[in-house]
Amino acid sequence: MSDSGETLRHRIDGAGDLQAVVRTMKALSAANISQYERAVHALEVYFHTVELGLVACLRQPDLQLPTTFTHPKAARMTGVIVFGSDQGLVGQFNDLLVEFVTHALTDLPGDKQVWAVGERMRDRLQDAGLPLAGLFNVPNSVNAITALIGQLLLATEAAHEHGKLSHLYLFHNRPGAVAGQYEPISQRLLPLDAQWQNHLLAQPWQTHKLPETLGSSQQTLWALIREYLFVSLYRACAESLASENASRLAAMQRADKNIGEMLENLTQSYHQQRQDSIDAELFDVIAGFGNPA
Repeated sequence: MSDSGETLRHRIDGAGDLQAVVRTMKALSAANISQYERAVHALEVYFHTVELGLVACLRQPDLQLPTTFTHPKAARMTGVIVFGSDQGLVGQFNDLLVEFVTHALTDLPGDKQVWAVGERMRDRLQDAGLPLAGLFNVPNSVNAITALIGQLLLATEAAHEHGKLSHLYLFHNRPGAVAGQYEPISQRLLPLDAQWQNHLLAQPWQTHKLPETLGSSQQTLWALIREYLFVSLYRACAESLASENASRLAAMQRADKNIGEMLENLTQSYHQQRQDSIDAELFDVIAGFGNPA
């Protein structure tokens, strides 16, 4: 009886320690969600500004996009960047995205060259039989996103310049309309073809005056293209990180609830056992008192 009581007490203490860890992770995830969501919101205005700059350039009659961005190479290699997680405790965050990627890649042209962001994502992609070109670590803060995007741009630009890349797609999870939910999405970055240009030019200009570019129009266009690619990758990464922490928060909330229910059951069993032990001892005392030797 005593050993069983000690075992229950040990399990209660262990569950309490685990609950403290879970609640700490909940607090960290909630704080991380806020910073990544603020980063995404701040990017929306800047991204729109970059698009307006591209519209201004594309409306110049004597200015054209460089053919390296508009006409795919004959090899038609499709580059794919998939943003996942390095750490676990994120529910189906990586699994659902890999399923989405696998289905989408069947409709994409040419051979595939996949860059994975996150070790957990790398493992899932390998299990799915997809060819991996490289692995990048997931940033642990907003400030670390810029370094990752720089590495991704270098890797993709090198493949593009050597004729190994004609298309480039992004895959990541994006926060949903309901808090704690997310959805997998994809975006095509390259080529910047007529369809992409027509989409930009369809945007209404904010004034009745025609836009103009100052200085070297070609250099301005190049700078805006690089900024467009950078911001697109940055936003995808920030949205993925916000979704990852939302998934972890939801998983920790479920774990906290389950641990709370387990603690309640263990505590009830422990108190019931103590009460049974006390009742048994009282019965022995009473029985001994009524039957003296």
